[in-house]
Amino acid sequence: MTTTIRTRFAPSPTGYLHLGGARTALFSWAFARHHQGVFVLRIEDTDLERSTPEAVEAILKGMDWLGMQTDEGPFYQMQRNARHKEAIAQLLESGHAYYCYSSPEEVEAMREKARGLGLKPRYDGTWRPEAGKTLPTIPTDRQPVIRFKTPQSGVTSWEDMVKGRITIANDELDDLIIARADGTPTYNFCVVVDDWDMAITHVIRGDDHVNNTPRQIVILEALGAQVPVYGHVPMILGPDGEKLSKRHGAVSILDYDLQGYLPEAMVNYLARLGWSHGNDEIFSVEQFIEWFDAKNLSRSASQWDPKKLNWVNAHYIKQRSNADLAALVAPRLEALGADPSATDLAAVMDLLKGRAETLNDLAQGALMFCSAFQAAPTELQAEVLTDSAKALLADFAQRAAALTTWDTPTLSATIKETLSAHNAKMPQLGIPLRVAVTGQKQTPAIDAVLALLGKDTVLTRLQSHL
Repeated sequence: MTTTIRTRFAPSPTGYLHLGGARTALFSWAFARHHQGVFVLRIEDTDLERSTPEAVEAILKGMDWLGMQTDEGPFYQMQRNARHKEAIAQLLESGHAYYCYSSPEEVEAMREKARGLGLKPRYDGTWRPEAGKTLPTIPTDRQPVIRFKTPQSGVTSWEDMVKGRITIANDELDDLIIARADGTPTYNFCVVVDDWDMAITHVIRGDDHVNNTPRQIVILEALGAQVPVYGHVPMILGPDGEKLSKRHGAVSILDYDLQGYLPEAMVNYLARLGWSHGNDEIFSVEQFIEWFDAKNLSRSASQWDPKKLNWVNAHYIKQRSNADLAALVAPRLEALGADPSATDLAAVMDLLKGRAETLNDLAQGALMFCSAFQAAPTELQAEVLTDSAKALLADFAQRAAALTTWDTPTLSATIKETLSAHNAKMPQLGIPLRVAVTGQKQTPAIDAVLALLGKDTVLTRLQSHL
């Protein structure tokens, strides 16, 4: 019988959905979709001091923006507290866990002693039960933690989907605390029980979890649980080669929505950070799912490249319909105090999208068509609107006023007629036209700009300079 592939994304709700977490989720989601499996969302909220409902909402919104629908969940780890305690009782009963009464100060002293001897700092096993060993007298003034009785010999190995065979000597592992003195189970233990109960078959996560994996495997084995297949993806580095952080700019997925990136562009770009399909740079979500294979996950760290992201986003902007772009840009224009209904916004998108890298670029470009006109600075007018330029503008204005058809081809022909009549070059009319009518020295094709602004607007603005 074929086992259904089940993956999970298990973020801690202590902040936004950052880029590294989003990429991990994306790989887990794609792996499940590729194998017609199940993608589970689990919120690991055991850090009660730092976990917040706002962070949970940010994670859910970020995943929704990227189009990563879950099949099960979200499950909340703290709501499974009773089940975790039940599993701890199982380990105590089977002899795989024990009560430890050493105080934090005593444990730190053990570690300092080990450091002084050149050994790995760790708990020294004072309360670890062994055959023939007499344990200290139980102190009456403190509550014990519960530690997992890690095997002290042999090795723990797994075939990592990304890194290949990894082997860790068990004597390198400490006796992990699996329940605190107040009885609450710890993160590493909760993860194990949840992966077991949720029948997770494959765990794809960041390689900062590699050290947790052998600890989790030995606990799973002690519980008699099936051990998942693990894959640890390397971190994302910033453009400077350092670990990606806030100093590199936006690191929350939702920040990129605010900055005007399309979700399909972000999915495409994130997918290529640590995974490849030949030399393909641009691909649809459907192709990504079809092609996704853990064998093509990179073993080396990936580097965040804002210019490459902009290039990918520009591609997807060009592919979007003008109507779609208008709907996405309209609220951005409203936020800038403009009126998107003041122009044919879809037609404006058609004019602008060939040179835009983000939706915010489109919004900024569209302002000249749907916000209050701002005349060019006096210095620019003095520079450009010379007497010879005004003569060209006057001739063009007279010809334009007589037009019965106001569209781009007609205006293009009218500009050419004016230039021909004066034996002038395009910049001699094009730049003054832009400055007089838009207040800017650079715009998209001026004939298309004039067509969108409308005859009355264009002629009124021209007359004010003649």
